[in-house]
Amino acid sequence: MSHAARLKRSPTSFRLLTGITPDKFDALLAQLRPLHEAAEARRKARRGRKRRPGAGRKFTLGLGDRLLMLLIYYRTYVTHAFLGFLFGLDDSSVCRNINPLQPLLAGVFRIPERKVRLAPDEVRELFFDATERPACRPTRGQRALYSGKKKRHTIKTRVVVVAKRKKPGPHPGGRARPRRLRVAAVSPSAGGRTHDKKWYDRTRVVGPPGVRRCGDLGYRGTALAMPHRKPCKGQLTRRQKRANRRLSRRRVAAGHAIGKMKIWRIAADRYRNPVRRHTLIVKNVAGLHNLMFA
Repeated sequence: MSHAARLKRSPTSFRLLTGITPDKFDALLAQLRPLHEAAEARRKARRGRKRRPGAGRKFTLGLGDRLLMLLIYYRTYVTHAFLGFLFGLDDSSVCRNINPLQPLLAGVFRIPERKVRLAPDEVRELFFDATERPACRPTRGQRALYSGKKKRHTIKTRVVVVAKRKKPGPHPGGRARPRRLRVAAVSPSAGGRTHDKKWYDRTRVVGPPGVRRCGDLGYRGTALAMPHRKPCKGQLTRRQKRANRRLSRRRVAAGHAIGKMKIWRIAADRYRNPVRRHTLIVKNVAGLHNLMFA
């Protein structure tokens, strides 16, 4: 019996270890399988290959177990040695099993970097926010990653969040219906040295016309709607305070989405992977968030 089939016997444990439910896992595996088969066909038919198709080392684990290993890695962010122990592999084989699946997973989720599309049931408002996380000190290019504010090396990513319209009527439990949030775009990653406003100017987001954009005070100087800033040695008026509260009630959606993304510890803990792979990983985490919560 495969590792995935055994873990599905306990749906609670499955979600705790992967971040998604067994039925969502089966749907994701069904979408991933044709992409994996096409990628394997291209790899075996590439020019310059000296082995016949079908020759060479075979994967010990099936595609389902390899996807399970990748999701556990995203959810727990344990070492490859620990993952190899769980799945009966050498730690050097863990990379060979999960790394080829990461770009294929991004092909399933298709999270854009700049172009945002809105569904008919979504609020025509974009919420911008950046998340910053510590990173290991690189051997080269240390200055680009060093954040003077955090006093350490960090990597930041900007996400664009949209909210779906609430259904009419009260919630069955008597509470207000929560907003369902979707991560609509993930920007390329930047070092901690880069300011949010500068990175926003470099990576322009293209959205539908007439859509309002909201952000925090880190985006001062842009066209985003943002809170009123308290003047030096002055006070905000009552109207400005009320406007700030109204904006904060809507803009908190970005913080809630980022908080749910950090359920997958690979998006929250100190980053240990190559910097060039950070954007791909955050996109996959955003796709998993949308799969479960959007």
